[in-house]
Amino acid sequence: MHFPRLPDWLVYLAIVVALTVAAIGRQERADAPPPPPPVPGEEGVPLGPASPFDPSVVVRAPDGGGPDTGTAFSVSDSGVWLTARHVVEGCAKAAVVVAEGRGVAAQIHIAPGSEAAVLTTQGGSPALPLGLGLPLKRGARAFNPGYPQGRPGEIATRLLGRENLVMRGGRGARTESVLVWAEVGRTDGLDGTLSGISGAPALDESGRVIGVTVGEAPRRGRIYTTTPEAVNAAFAAAAVRPAGFARGQSIAVDNYGRVADGLRRDLRVAQVVCLASN
Repeated sequence: MHFPRLPDWLVYLAIVVALTVAAIGRQERADAPPPPPPVPGEEGVPLGPASPFDPSVVVRAPDGGGPDTGTAFSVSDSGVWLTARHVVEGCAKAAVVVAEGRGVAAQIHIAPGSEAAVLTTQGGSPALPLGLGLPLKRGARAFNPGYPQGRPGEIATRLLGRENLVMRGGRGARTESVLVWAEVGRTDGLDGTLSGISGAPALDESGRVIGVTVGEAPRRGRIYTTTPEAVNAAFAAAAVRPAGFARGQSIAVDNYGRVADGLRRDLRVAQVVCLASN
């Protein structure tokens, strides 16, 4: 039995194909595995460290001339309070309001490079617990009780990320890394600006302080708070120590109004007034 003789060109083609396959098989492949699927909206993703490449936003601080008002909250029952820097910067006299028409004189301690400020008074109120060392995740909820428009009120927010806040007005311009939040709820009937809520605590769902409210962008529906690092810097500059232990209260969307009312009633969150400017 005789097989037909293959044409020479077919033999050469088979040899070329075999050599090509062998050469390709010997090439090194170091491909990375496919990336994991993206997290919808990045919720639950840990928040990274501050960076100069974070987006920037400009907020104008009040120029003074008062009386100016804001919010403060107790971090030690010996009379240590936190508020926003621009609420008391340039004040010759400030007071924490303890009843209608009555206030307690407060000494002002401003930390260089921090949007948080420390107030000290003779005697104090029960302290809010601090959660400054807790990891932050995008999408986390926070609740900010205070005195928007000079009246009791509160907002609910969700964490979006970090931005560089450029604060202009007051005593000049300065830039600080801040946390940016989306406003998702507020006191029923509270319309318009939230001016006066500056200095309010940002409380997590366990009632712990994770920042100080320092600004808003009404058109964007954004709220800005200090980072935990800025609060610790304010404590260090004022040479004060917050309470070692304080009990928090669970906060949720369905009860944050009642919790805020209780905090104001117990003067754990209070109004602060700048009585005279320098």
